[in-house]
Amino acid sequence: MSHARSPEYLADLLRELRKVAKETEWLEFKVNNADPVEIGRNISALANAAALEGKASAYLVWGVENGTHDLVGTTFDPKAAKIGNEELENWLLKLLTPKIDFRFFELDVDGMRVVLLEIGCAFREPVQFQGHEFIRVGSYTKSLKDFPEKERALWRYFDQTPFERGVALEHVDADEILRRLDAPSYFDLLKLPLPDGTANIMAALADDALVVSCPAGGWNITNLGAVLFAKRLDDFGSLGRKAMRVIVYKGTSRVETEKEQGG
Repeated sequence: MSHARSPEYLADLLRELRKVAKETEWLEFKVNNADPVEIGRNISALANAAALEGKASAYLVWGVENGTHDLVGTTFDPKAAKIGNEELENWLLKLLTPKIDFRFFELDVDGMRVVLLEIGCAFREPVQFQGHEFIRVGSYTKSLKDFPEKERALWRYFDQTPFERGVALEHVDADEILRRLDAPSYFDLLKLPLPDGTANIMAALADDALVVSCPAGGWNITNLGAVLFAKRLDDFGSLGRKAMRVIVYKGTSRVETEKEQGG
């Protein structure tokens, strides 16, 4: 979970999330409710709903009123929250199956504290919390087993969507894509000259499904595009774990590591 987010990015993201319609299955607003079991169930439900909606990520936001989307601030502090002696994030990780990418971010907006939880969408199978699968129905978190039509739709999505076509980053403009992807290397590998103009570069990337147009405007970077041509794979959340890694072990066993390098 090493993906970084600048304060400017987070502020822009929060602004866009507050514009979203009230009942959205991949987004939930709260003020101070920090019940750890409820957070875990919401992570499962939101991750599964994001997959059904074709979203790369789902979001849980504290400090924004659910009905009005007014900014009110929060007292919730995920770093200080503990279950027994265990930190909240580690506790959640242990109880979520399969392991998915999620990350708490804290930001200050107009003097008010906001906590944003970014959750990667489910992939290959529904996400469980404490052995149970959850789903969003309107603005409510429900057991997936109680909604067999959604469960069937989710499995159809997993069966029909290869990893490469999944979305690594969504709703970004062409300039941001060219900052994140190494487009010159793509054309070098194809032994083609770099096209003139951003529009021609984007058209070529789209032809090979490295990017796809986003229904909300701009572009989405696919998993294929990120894995093959990311300048920094760590910028794409859980995909950072797919980067090449070289490990040198001491002796002939894998007990002690001398050096480890990703790249």
